[in-house]
Amino acid sequence: MKPLTAQDPTRIGPYRLIARLGAGGMGLVYLGRSDVGRTVAVKVVQREYAAQPEFRKRFAREVEAARRVGGRWTADVLGTDTGAEVPWVATQYVPGPDLTTVVGADYGPLPEHSVRVLANRLALALEAVHGAGLIHRDLKPSNVLVTVDGPRVIDFGIARAMDSLPDGSLLTRTGMLIGSPGFMSPEQAKGLELTPASDVFCLGAVLVYAATGRLLFGARDTGLNAHLFRIAEDEPDLTDVPESLLPLVRACLAKDPSARPTPEEIAARTSGDEDAVWLPGEVLAELGRRSARLLDYVPEAREPAAAGPGPEAREPAAAGPEAREPGPAGPVPEAPGAVASSASAVTEPVASPTYPPTTPAQPPGASRMRGLAVIVVAQLAVLAGAVVGNPAEIDGRVMPYPTPYPTPSPVSYAFAVAFAAMLVPGGHVADRLGRRRSLVTGVTGFAMSGVLSGVGLLAGAPPLLMAGRALQGGFGALATAAALAMVAAGSRSGGGRGFGAYAAVSACGPVLGLLGSDALSFMARGPLTAVAPVLALLALTGVRTLPLDSPARTDGVAADLPGALLGFLGAGAVMYGLVGVAWAGEVGGDAVVALGAGIVLLLVFAVRQRAASAPLLPPYVLRDRGRRGGFLTMGLVGFGVLSLLPPLADMMGDEFSHSAPWKGPMLPMLVAVAVSGGWIAPRLLRNGMTPARMAVTGLPTTAAGVALGILAIGDDSGYAALSACLIVAGIGIGLTLTALFTAALTDLTPRHSGATAGALMATLFLTAALGTALYALLNGPPWWAALCMLVAAVTAGR
Repeated sequence: MKPLTAQDPTRIGPYRLIARLGAGGMGLVYLGRSDVGRTVAVKVVQREYAAQPEFRKRFAREVEAARRVGGRWTADVLGTDTGAEVPWVATQYVPGPDLTTVVGADYGPLPEHSVRVLANRLALALEAVHGAGLIHRDLKPSNVLVTVDGPRVIDFGIARAMDSLPDGSLLTRTGMLIGSPGFMSPEQAKGLELTPASDVFCLGAVLVYAATGRLLFGARDTGLNAHLFRIAEDEPDLTDVPESLLPLVRACLAKDPSARPTPEEIAARTSGDEDAVWLPGEVLAELGRRSARLLDYVPEAREPAAAGPGPEAREPAAAGPEAREPGPAGPVPEAPGAVASSASAVTEPVASPTYPPTTPAQPPGASRMRGLAVIVVAQLAVLAGAVVGNPAEIDGRVMPYPTPYPTPSPVSYAFAVAFAAMLVPGGHVADRLGRRRSLVTGVTGFAMSGVLSGVGLLAGAPPLLMAGRALQGGFGALATAAALAMVAAGSRSGGGRGFGAYAAVSACGPVLGLLGSDALSFMARGPLTAVAPVLALLALTGVRTLPLDSPARTDGVAADLPGALLGFLGAGAVMYGLVGVAWAGEVGGDAVVALGAGIVLLLVFAVRQRAASAPLLPPYVLRDRGRRGGFLTMGLVGFGVLSLLPPLADMMGDEFSHSAPWKGPMLPMLVAVAVSGGWIAPRLLRNGMTPARMAVTGLPTTAAGVALGILAIGDDSGYAALSACLIVAGIGIGLTLTALFTAALTDLTPRHSGATAGALMATLFLTAALGTALYALLNGPPWWAALCMLVAAVTAGR
């Protein structure tokens, strides 16, 4: 809620206004109270639209539609004056978030009992809608408000009476798309005449979303036309819908409207639990907190009037039930391709209250870019620090010799093992404590432990140096998971600049560390170990530009400490074994034991996640087909692309003189990765290219560039030819990683975004270590990597 401004009215009709609830292109919504103390939501039309006779007629139809519905599970109209100079309508104030917020942001998929009760109450609401002679035509999660005693259906702005409307009405124009593609019936997608059965199909789509957390036909992965075709022709994917609800949901989603049950039949099939507590305890606790804030709300002093405020001015949309959590890349719409007709555009939910967002409003433009820059610098510090300062033990002394491969010294294992081990547990910490807080903790700890390892290096104390490197790896993993989760929160429904920048850093960070270390003479490499801590401290100076966020709603739920320990030990053991194989060039006894133990621990970890009350990585996260494909393809990319950077360096070492080291041809590739991920890929996504198509384009491009580069090295083609090949590979890498980050992390429930981001990065780094180990074993040109990229392209396409 926001204070009233100097130009806002103090009263509308019999209601005293006390706060602003939200704003849209066509009107403002205020929080008001009647003379007897009843709280209401008052919607006021902008003056410019109130002056249009046709708009007044349509607004009056909307109000009449809402008034005719009534019913316990809808929001009642309490008062209206559509003939006033500025038309208004007052509705029951519903103290609860919408279903999109509950499932998509605060909690996640609802349990089976809650979905069954939801089906019952929505069916009763549709009974009231259809009983009033109306068809809702836009039943979707953002039009379902969640309260303690049940859901409420709102927004009858595009409801249409079953009898004919006047020919001149905008509501009857042919060729007009009405509804939201993620929750449309086949007859809506085809532009056919609608019946009440259309709302039943939408109800089924809402139930699938509530039970699984995903859209019925994967709207985020396809363009609008392709999605409409899938609605009309394809069968829905009902994976993870509870078994007991499958028959009902299948019936609601029948392509033939006559085969769908009526709302009365749905209500009868789901009756029996009307008086039971219908929501999980965490959701009920949050609803209680919201209600308490409303009861304790005291009107604040009015804000000074800005340019053009008030009902007569148009304002940007305020945070409301359909608002999304902002992040470094800024707020985004509900879902790609979610559209409505011009009829629906004039009437945002009249009964829909808005609440203070869980994060403050994101600063515009430059501030969002500064926030993203902070994340990029922090992640660059961690990834460069993974290579810079990796020492070797030479003649019994610890020397500052960073190498792309592990060395005999246990010190060189410390960072990689700790980093891999802490990624998923660190993401869980970010979920529970908040992303910004975890990022600051991780970056601070990384810088301080970097100082500790530097002291150990200068003092020639391997134990101190190893402790510092291990701590650096652990804190670096916490910062990595929190940073990627923060990017995901700022890219909630469409990849874009945040994921592109992060993709560029993920590929370029380690190589930049190698470039810097090899550019200096042997004895000058020691001071280079201070670069990563300095970058980390630089990132800390800008943390104020990052959005605040709330921890996950875990009141009364214990952390999954056994799961965290299993994940930590399993990933760490696997990384230890792979590092040993890569260094020795053979599979030794220690490596076999470590790999075997790690694999067993990770399997136990996976089983544990299915039974834990507060799992680090809930099973539903990977049940989404697009996200599961993103993880699988990311693993293939780590195995076949990122693992090739050190081998390419090794192969080029013999072809270029020490005065022009092998790293020279890598510089154009890094520039290509940065341009492709940070500039080209976001624009392609905004122009409608799907992550799947982008990955299918980028993976063969990468394979071609790598294969041609290997040929160029073998044929002594020279610097220019090799650089051209690596530029092609760099463009493909940027496109691919941006697409995969988008596919795996877009539309992710913030409650589990940290653990999911950590699991994705663990997948990337473990598979990259596996590829490096395989290259060390084969000791030859890595042709298998190009084949791996083609397999990844097929996987991404499917």
